[in-house]
Amino acid sequence: MKDADEKRIAAKLAKTLAMLCVRNTALEDLHAGIIPVTRTGDHSDVMVIDAEGRKIPWTEVSHFDDEVMRALMRQIVNRLYTFHLMADDPGLREMIDRWAVAAGAWDNPEIDQGLLRAVRVEMNAGDS
Repeated sequence: MKDADEKRIAAKLAKTLAMLCVRNTALEDLHAGIIPVTRTGDHSDVMVIDAEGRKIPWTEVSHFDDEVMRALMRQIVNRLYTFHLMADDPGLREMIDRWAVAAGAWDNPEIDQGLLRAVRVEMNAGDS
């Protein structure tokens, strides 16, 4: 297979997986709500006041707790698992094809250099 074809297929699969298995999850609930106004553009001028009256900069606020993170990751893992096991199911196949069109409008993915660096660090740690 040509390199360009391999990259095109990998990009389509990555975007479809992101759409079906990550975006359309509880992440949508975390994304919902009122977006605070920022004049600096980086939210450094936004504060949150908690129930104890603490004034916390937006950039330092955890936007969801460990329980929400665990539930989100569990849902994403379950969706990825289902996608891989059931990709030949006609109903899921139809949904994949439909969402692949929507995800096709997204920016093309790029190689994640941070992930590759982490892999190299892990591999070098194993050599020690």
